[in-house]
Amino acid sequence: MKYQIFARSRVFIFILSVSVATAALSLPAYAQKSVKVQSSAGGRLKSDPKRPEAPPPVQPQYQIFDIGVVLMTDSFSQAFGISPGGVAVGRSIGNTTSSGFKWTQAGGIVGLTNLSGVPYCVANSANDSGAVVGTCATTVFGSNRLPVIWQNGAVSQLPLPSGETLGDANHVNASGVAVGSINAGISQRGVIYSGGTATPITQQTTGGSYFLTAFGINDSGRIVGQGIDPNNAARNVGIVYDIGSLNAFEVPALSGDNGALAFGVSNTGYVVGASMFNQGSGRPFFWSLGTGTVEIPLAAGTSQGSARAVNSAGWVVGTDSSAFAIPWVWTGNATYRLQDLIPANSGWDLSMNTSSSAMGISDGNVIVGTGVFNGLTHAYAMVPIVNVSVSGRILTSGGAGIRNCLVTVSGGDLGSPVVVQTGSFGYFLFTGLHAGQTYTISVSSKRYAFAQVSRNVTPAADVTGFDFTADPF
Repeated sequence: MKYQIFARSRVFIFILSVSVATAALSLPAYAQKSVKVQSSAGGRLKSDPKRPEAPPPVQPQYQIFDIGVVLMTDSFSQAFGISPGGVAVGRSIGNTTSSGFKWTQAGGIVGLTNLSGVPYCVANSANDSGAVVGTCATTVFGSNRLPVIWQNGAVSQLPLPSGETLGDANHVNASGVAVGSINAGISQRGVIYSGGTATPITQQTTGGSYFLTAFGINDSGRIVGQGIDPNNAARNVGIVYDIGSLNAFEVPALSGDNGALAFGVSNTGYVVGASMFNQGSGRPFFWSLGTGTVEIPLAAGTSQGSARAVNSAGWVVGTDSSAFAIPWVWTGNATYRLQDLIPANSGWDLSMNTSSSAMGISDGNVIVGTGVFNGLTHAYAMVPIVNVSVSGRILTSGGAGIRNCLVTVSGGDLGSPVVVQTGSFGYFLFTGLHAGQTYTISVSSKRYAFAQVSRNVTPAADVTGFDFTADPF
């Protein structure tokens, strides 16, 4: 992972850089003796669940999907987030424009209309009700940026406070409340977009730190982001604010550090980001009221990193680095390189380049980010492999079962077809198939003919009643 330093007057922030233009198997372990834990900060906090002890680590398995690009002429794409229910968002970039997109496993990629007259747009966050928020700008680097929202197929600018001309929208919750920032430089401040108005976040920590920008908001109104310490502008502040409370508070840094950046928050109140000393190399962390700040072990072979998102179960994703960018997932038990969780022949490189990232994780553990697919920098979605079954009956036109029919399943991720024979009542069953794969089920019989001898099925869970009915004699 590389960090670039951008001056905001006397204040410096760190962002993950990539080589392109700008950029449930087990419960987490919450009380392991080997991890480093810091005490929680002061301020008025909302309660969140305590994390139980977890069973021994079980390495998850994933299949990976190419999200692709919006236009065939686009050069590359990036994914920046995913909703709890699995709506991924990002941008697709061409030579002179970029457009936001949303993606689902069922519907694929859908391009989002740019704000009129503004050529470069990016979608940063979506909720499960159809709202998508992001930023449109006059350059790919974010010049003259404006906050936008896409709803019902239409794009519109989010309101800015009176006198303001710049803003961005980084995240949206289930209620349609979005957060981001307004203005720039020493005047930049975190902002809440709600009910047709934009309200700067004015709450300060007990030490006087305030919001520079808000990166995330959960459904309960917990906001996380980057703060500024007016007494020590050299350090970063991982700042948290619960809407309706009187105080903001700072996430405690890990041992040896003096500051942090808070990038993600779950609907269960967990906060993740990077801890560092001043603007030095970052270390990924997990924070909750019950655990304090926990250091997430770096991926093998890396020396620095950052956590970017966390789901309700406490699974965390982020990117570490050494010579290359290494995206990872932490299940609370262990840190896994994403490259090690996908099929070896997938065509994806998530470990030998500087463009790869992991930016979002859904409550179903779907992970999104950017990687290199057959030489092209593309957004990806990694979907957990779930074993499912498909069963049904082979029937006569009168509804009686037909024995000794051969039923075949092929396609999907099967290396070769699997054939079973029906019993006395015509039943068949295939187990060990994988959710999200498309299989073809075919039937043959020496005595009976079928108008439709094969059908496709893409199971999301166990499928029953997948019957075939023979033609009448």
